Amino acid sequence: MTARPHGTTETAGGKAPPLAVFFDLDGTLADTAADLVAPVQAMRAERGLAPMPFEELRPYASMGARGLLLKGLGVEREAAQFDALRDEFLQRYEAAMNVHTCLFPGMAEVLDALDGAAIRWGVVSNKIERLVGPILESLGVLGRAVCAIGGDTTGFAKPHPEPLLHGARIAGVEAEGCVYVGDDLRDILAGRAANMRTVAAAYGFCGKDSPPHSWGADALVREPLELVSLLGLPRREGGRGKGEGENRT
Repeated sequence: MTARPHGTTETAGGKAPPLAVFFDLDGTLADTAADLVAPVQAMRAERGLAPMPFEELRPYASMGARGLLLKGLGVEREAAQFDALRDEFLQRYEAAMNVHTCLFPGMAEVLDALDGAAIRWGVVSNKIERLVGPILESLGVLGRAVCAIGGDTTGFAKPHPEPLLHGARIAGVEAEGCVYVGDDLRDILAGRAANMRTVAAAYGFCGKDSPPHSWGADALVREPLELVSLLGLPRREGGRGKGEGENRT
């Protein structure tokens, strides 16, 4: 990673691995798009609207209900009907949020490499906290994560740095020794504000507003396995946790 004036930890070249690594959930640790898109498609069907192409909705999955309702139903956050539609969306999503959700290919190996190097890792998401834990449990990684922080855990949501700082406190490490990986501009803004090193996950949802290379992250990865060398971790074969294509029950 390129050095930044406010950071002190070198995370490439094997000099000094990070004290902890934190991941965004949707679009970074796990591919949750299919389960996030499904409620909007069902809501469209109930209203007599045709399904939208999945690839049109996928970039908005990182924005959760707000983005998907905007793209899928044309309803903005300020609209009078937004709260009721958001509640309907969340009810539908919570009832079937682990049907297709899986770790991105290669992410299980990244987590194994972190565990093998005794580097703590956790999840800091803008998703409602009550949903974060069950998703990680379904993925088979909850017991290994040092934290499972949601957008309502601290009273602040990203791009505010407090959720990340809270994660560092739970991990018992200094924020400037940590790395945050995310697939949205707000992730990078939050990481920088928390004085953490930042990695843009270009393989994720990434939104439609700006390309990942323009976010000002310290590094960019196009697949999860690139994190292994970027963080100076030894490669471990085979990964624990539910990956792409595995069934959920």
